[in-house]
Amino acid sequence: MDFAYSPKVQALRERVTAFMDAYVYPAEPVFERQVAEGDRWQPTAIMEQLKAQARAEGLWNLFLPESELGAGLTNLEYAPLAEIMGRSLLGPEPFNCSAPDTGNMEVLVRYASEEQKTRWLEPLLRGEIRSAFAMTEPDVASSDATNMAARAERQGDEWVINGRKWWTSGACDPRCRILIFMGLSNSEGPRHQQHSMILVPVDTPGVKIVRPLPVFGYDDAPHGHAEVLFENVRVPYENVLLGVDAELLQRLGPVHPDVAAQMADRVRAALAVDGRAADIGLATTGVAGPEPQGEHPAGLAYIGLAIGERIEVVELRLEGDRDAVRAGVVERAVQELGARLPR
Repeated sequence: MDFAYSPKVQALRERVTAFMDAYVYPAEPVFERQVAEGDRWQPTAIMEQLKAQARAEGLWNLFLPESELGAGLTNLEYAPLAEIMGRSLLGPEPFNCSAPDTGNMEVLVRYASEEQKTRWLEPLLRGEIRSAFAMTEPDVASSDATNMAARAERQGDEWVINGRKWWTSGACDPRCRILIFMGLSNSEGPRHQQHSMILVPVDTPGVKIVRPLPVFGYDDAPHGHAEVLFENVRVPYENVLLGVDAELLQRLGPVHPDVAAQMADRVRAALAVDGRAADIGLATTGVAGPEPQGEHPAGLAYIGLAIGERIEVVELRLEGDRDAVRAGVVERAVQELGARLPR
């Protein structure tokens, strides 16, 4: 496969890079200040300014693959643009290319009815509202989506939805107007055809945004990752996307290339060594131990970086250090318990 940039992609790379340099990177401290000084869960003025500027320059909805609603790029052509956007935590949103909206919009483009497109897709494409994808659950290993247990049951002309979701990214944002709920609708069907995707407006009775979930102490405001409770939520049967018990890949596939590409350059920036941009082919971490050393355990952390054409292994010994012990405990808790917390 030829991975060389076409003239069209190279021109877009240069334009996106110039926009990031001129507007996005200088806006980072402004964004942080506005979040800290105001209501943390309200959109910031600087982000709205960036969105207006990017749209005016034609750098808008670049993610939609081979669609007249976007830039007409394939995933291969869009990937290097997503990498550039991903160098900043602010990067994707000014271009209307941030998850989970990207994956949700792709699903709506492909599978929504005309009425659903008018109500939800068009304002998403204009950047006027946000969306969320309610999949992950606290009581099952949701990295395997076939494990999801929250239920969607048909009663007449309605779906009745019950269950608890969490890590529902974007649901804390007051601009979030629509959820795509993925739930168990046919427990007797083939393993990958037991679930359905259903559109649930956020203001539907029975939908409760319980709380934002912190990640190592950070709440990621004003975007956030929410725990969401669905209690006897009723929506029209027509709100199902693609049909009942559709293949899971129809939603899980579109967003992953976007997020992976955006994270790639963020990792490069974070793991730059001695001021050099790290070409990350592999990044792994692990904690060995703990082994007693006085009153504190000892830990051993490894980071492997692919830099250029060679592998460098950075070894960091942590002995008798309270912060290091705390870091080891956090790491071990994450590995063994995931995000599960007592309620």
